[in-house]
Amino acid sequence: MDFKLTASDAHSKARAGVLVTDHGEIPTPIFMPVGTAGSVKAVHQRELENDIHAKIILGNTYHLYLRPGIGLLEKAGGLHKFNGWRHPILTDSGGYQVYSLSENRKINQEGVTFKSHIDGSKHFFSPESVMDIQRSIGADIIMAFDECTPYPCEYDYAKKSMKLTHDWLARCVARIHSTEPKYGYSQTLFPIVQGSTFKDLRQQSAEFIASQNQEGNAIGGLSVGEPHELMYEMTDLVCGILPADKPRYLMGVGTPENMLECIALGVDMFDCVMPTRNARNGMLFTTQGIINIRNEKWKDDLSAIDETLGGYVSTFHSKAYLRHLIINKEILGAQIASIHNLTFYLWLVKEARRKIEEGTFYEWKNSMVKTVTNRL
Repeated sequence: MDFKLTASDAHSKARAGVLVTDHGEIPTPIFMPVGTAGSVKAVHQRELENDIHAKIILGNTYHLYLRPGIGLLEKAGGLHKFNGWRHPILTDSGGYQVYSLSENRKINQEGVTFKSHIDGSKHFFSPESVMDIQRSIGADIIMAFDECTPYPCEYDYAKKSMKLTHDWLARCVARIHSTEPKYGYSQTLFPIVQGSTFKDLRQQSAEFIASQNQEGNAIGGLSVGEPHELMYEMTDLVCGILPADKPRYLMGVGTPENMLECIALGVDMFDCVMPTRNARNGMLFTTQGIINIRNEKWKDDLSAIDETLGGYVSTFHSKAYLRHLIINKEILGAQIASIHNLTFYLWLVKEARRKIEEGTFYEWKNSMVKTVTNRL
């Protein structure tokens, strides 16, 4: 993997760059649609490529390990061959999913024993096995195995958890360096900064992660319920420590407002289930603000979903038609809304990149934050 910065904003820490993988180039800042089980919900790969213009998507180690299983993925030749996506893929290590199984998992120094949410069967993840699983999945960017702390949490717990994440990272790095990719293209490991919302722990963790000298770095454990101000404070602190010549990935973030503010702090990569999950419930993100398409006010509105945004789905279908589909629980409604929201998210980061290159990002960001938080 290679990363090159191409522009920076004079009035903030925002920057534009290009991340190069064996499956293609990724312009940054970038948003990555989440395809947990190898599929971005309600969206076909053709639509991701041609309508949404996604450059990279996510898969999840925990879910793919359980279903369809590593054996089938290896038989297919990896996730790219299995799901037909020709561009880069990033896989989360499963640490967040294990965190969310708080009633059904046990953590110790060796790893995590957990029960499947599907059938209750017992499984064990160690840093080494998670690296091996991600080798088999075949993602271009693979995440280190970490423990994501809840918010709020006690200082002592956050410190202990951070130390465990660092110990696991050393084992992840050792395993990756002692194994080879399985499908003829390179894979890159991203370590993850933890430390909850404690400044000294975040600083220690960021310094440790930077010292590992991997090709990219991630910030985890945010967007788990803490106030946005705390998220921004921790992100700013960490971005000031992580090396500037490597991509920075803020995991699980977030709203359009969150992304804009964190781009201004120096973040390059984002992912979140929000655009597709909210779409299925009728919430649309548009260039004019937020729409709850289920509201009565859209019942007779025959104007395009978002004329300014462009794209087939957003300009061809009316608000009234989409509301009709969503109210009647038609599958097409979820599809149209999901494509629209993802198109908006990818448009937003593309516009941010353009404004950084033009030197007008900071003023545009401040104006755009007001727009994207406006409820229509």
